[in-house]
Amino acid sequence: MTGVDIIGALLIDDRAATAIAPAARIKAGALPDNVVLPAFLVRLVSSVESQPLKRRGTIRTVDRVSVTVRAATYAEQTAAIRVIRSACAGRTGDIAGATNASILTAGTGPDARGPGNSFEQTQDFRVSFDAPA
Repeated sequence: MTGVDIIGALLIDDRAATAIAPAARIKAGALPDNVVLPAFLVRLVSSVESQPLKRRGTIRTVDRVSVTVRAATYAEQTAAIRVIRSACAGRTGDIAGATNASILTAGTGPDARGPGNSFEQTQDFRVSFDAPA
């Protein structure tokens, strides 16, 4: 269980997000070279577990997760970032098998040129959750 699973589940369950990038184009890890645009790439940036002296059934974990938008136009890129933020930011509860999840925004990355002259930008999230130890 990682924050990538949580953010990925929220994006796939969000109608506005899948209207932009269908579930098949919301990927973890890497996008294929010839992916149809727009597409979302969800990656783990860092992960920190709480360090109690005695481990119990669950461990509080805080992951920084980055969602990269790859789009054909700048307008698609900025619209997708807004939708991603709306789908994930401020969400709490039991999500994708994790309990007590809490998601906050953690910054928006710079505009960049991607493969094939595409437009890219990232939206980061701070995802905290309890997962089995």
